Amino acid sequence: MKNAEIKNKLKQAKIFQWQLADKLIISEMSLVRKLRYELSEDEKQKILTAIDELVAENHNNNV
Repeated sequence: MKNAEIKNKLKQAKIFQWQLADKLIISEMSLVRKLRYELSEDEKQKILTAIDELVAENHNNNV
């Protein structure tokens, strides 16, 4: 599966693709299209960092 690390991290963090797209300031469809093909290491790190930030934001909102 392409970009499995990103998809698995989203699933484990219980973050929806639309939430990640909002964080990246792109449309959900743009994110879905990006994830169809293996991303460059830079792009992958940018997305993984955004997921970490969303997890932290969700944690802070729940405390």
